[in-house]
Amino acid sequence: MDGTEVAVRSVRTVGSDTVALELETPEGFDAHPGQFVQLAATVGGEEVTRHYTLSSPDSTETFEVTVEVDPEGSLSPHLADLEPGATVEVAGPFGDAYYEGEDSVVVLAGGPGIGPAVGIGERAVAEGGDVTVVYRDDDPAHEDRLADLAAEGATVAITTDVSSEEVVDLLANSVGQVFVYGFADFLDEATAALDAANLSAGDAKTENFGPAP
Repeated sequence: MDGTEVAVRSVRTVGSDTVALELETPEGFDAHPGQFVQLAATVGGEEVTRHYTLSSPDSTETFEVTVEVDPEGSLSPHLADLEPGATVEVAGPFGDAYYEGEDSVVVLAGGPGIGPAVGIGERAVAEGGDVTVVYRDDDPAHEDRLADLAAEGATVAITTDVSSEEVVDLLANSVGQVFVYGFADFLDEATAALDAANLSAGDAKTENFGPAP
């Protein structure tokens, strides 16, 4: 899909400088948790585009993306200020690092990678799967959804160090398809943690968000 205009259903705060946008699903749009879309909007007379990964477990009627708001950013402050009924353009979905009905999932997330982590976790739990989420952040977002996942039986670890002994032990005792989402530095740390836990980083589904801002 290219450049389909969709309406904003809601914008809600889900953490410090972090919002979740719920958008109407355009016709023919079939996205899986873990895939990403391109959002476009006109800001200051110029079209600005950025990529955001789905943070909803499905895209049946609406879908959600989680946005870290950089006050100096070109698009994120605009998205955070949108009111219900406003519109943005959506292209996609893109990416092949997404949930495909695996029986068990192990998701490592850094920073904005928490978006796809909660989406995949919720979808897998709903389908009866085993879920482990390891989230590195010193100021977590989506804490309510992480708490709900834990209440549903998922293993949830929030940490500031994915290479810690506790996290490595947790990973060593986890079974399932591994997913890794985050900026480049986090992917390096996650790969080292997986190696220490004797898990194959090469078999992981990864999405690199590029250099950390």
